[in-house]
Amino acid sequence: MVAVVEKKSEKKRRGRKKIPNYLVYEILDNKKIYYKDYKKVLSGELPPEAVMGSSDLQAWIISTILEFLFKALPNKYKVLSNEVGYFYTPTRSKKWLNLDIAIVSKERLKKPQGTYLKIPPEVVIEVDTKADLSDIGDEYYIIKTEKLLKSGIKKVIWIFTDAKKVQIAESKKPWIIVDFDYEFEIIDNININLEKLLKEE
Repeated sequence: MVAVVEKKSEKKRRGRKKIPNYLVYEILDNKKIYYKDYKKVLSGELPPEAVMGSSDLQAWIISTILEFLFKALPNKYKVLSNEVGYFYTPTRSKKWLNLDIAIVSKERLKKPQGTYLKIPPEVVIEVDTKADLSDIGDEYYIIKTEKLLKSGIKKVIWIFTDAKKVQIAESKKPWIIVDFDYEFEIIDNININLEKLLKEE
């Protein structure tokens, strides 16, 4: 009886379709987080590019913020975007998170070497997510934020387009959630009012 159970279990494992690595969005706490709608890629309903791309709203907001930062930030910072891969553990193992916008100190930023970012940015700005949250749920936002702050990032800003809310998280400070029309500091007394900024576009 035991042998039969083992064979069925082995058959089930063999029959399970392996998810390709290109559908892995991030590695969070040794858990693979896949792209949203990755199952539609596996079933052939969508091509991989359809789940990896940004929505027009997400791209528009990111582009608007980038334009603002390029003008407002002092030269001591470099602004990185385009889903920057970031090793968030000291061992730089196979654990990474994607960052929509990362403000990095030029003093600490070494010459690009074609790898994921190995130093913590000063500030990270995230606009929604491309991650599949069917298993982890909204806890994903909390866990990812905590990991980023623990890695040495000073501030993590989440922009939620559906709710029109902004979450601002800093290490050893209460996290706050505000409306789009709330003016807040990004870094070095550089403030932003997202609603006003978007209306000016």
